[in-house]
Amino acid sequence: MLLALYLLVNLAGHAQSKGTLADVSFMEGRWKGTFNGGPIDAAWAAPQGDNLAGFMRMMKDGKVTMYELLIFEQTEKGPIVLVKHFKPGLIGSEEKDVSDRYSFIEAKKNQALFEKADGQIRIIYEKRSDNQLVIQRGNQKDGKWVFADLFVFDRVK
Repeated sequence: MLLALYLLVNLAGHAQSKGTLADVSFMEGRWKGTFNGGPIDAAWAAPQGDNLAGFMRMMKDGKVTMYELLIFEQTEKGPIVLVKHFKPGLIGSEEKDVSDRYSFIEAKKNQALFEKADGQIRIIYEKRSDNQLVIQRGNQKDGKWVFADLFVFDRVK
C-alpha cells in the first residue's frame, strides 16, 4: 500500500513538472507597451485544445516595423513556443518551414521559463500584477543566466 502511494505521488509530481498550457494561461488578454521608441501591442487567446495563440505588433512613427506570431503548443514533453517574425507586408523573416522554437523549462505562479532550441537564449513570461505582463530575455554570463526586461506591457481594458 505504501509503495503504491509513493509511486502515485512521484508519478503525479513528475507528470506535472513537464508543464502544461495552464502554466502560461496567465498571458490571456490584450496588452500594450513601448519598444524601440514606438508602441507595441500584444494579444493572447486563452488556451484551447493543444494550443495558445498570440501575436505582437511593433510600430514606430505610425508604421509597423515587425509582426510576431507566437504559438504555444502542448507536446508530450510539455509546452513549446513557436515564434515567426514578419516584416511590413507580411514578409516572413524566417524560411517558410522554420520558426524559432523554445522548450518549457519550469513554471511558477504567473511565470514560465522557456529555452531556445540552440540553448543560447531563455525567455521568461511573467505576469507581475493583474495589469502588467513582462517578457524577459536571458543570456549566459559567467556561467549564470542573466535576465533583462525585453517587453513590459500594461493590460488594455
